[in-house]
Amino acid sequence: MAVIQEERHKKELLTRLRRIEGQLRGIQGMIERDVECEDITQQLSAARRALDKAFYNVLACAVQAAPVKSSGGRADADKRIKQAAALLAKFG
Repeated sequence: MAVIQEERHKKELLTRLRRIEGQLRGIQGMIERDVECEDITQQLSAARRALDKAFYNVLACAVQAAPVKSSGGRADADKRIKQAAALLAKFG
């Protein structure tokens, strides 16, 4: 699989992950303050969606890198698509 090469993409991903980290700390605080479960689940859902978005951005990086890194033509592109599908099946 590919690695994140573009500095802009790295920066965006790290910013998103730091924001999620802050959300999770906020949720921990909500639990400590005995906030209603419905409010906590709303925040957990938002954090999960943010993580999903980060996951799909990283997956897109792997798929987009395929034509750049390979010269194997259609067969190699098919292999990369199968790898991406396997990641989705395993983690998605």
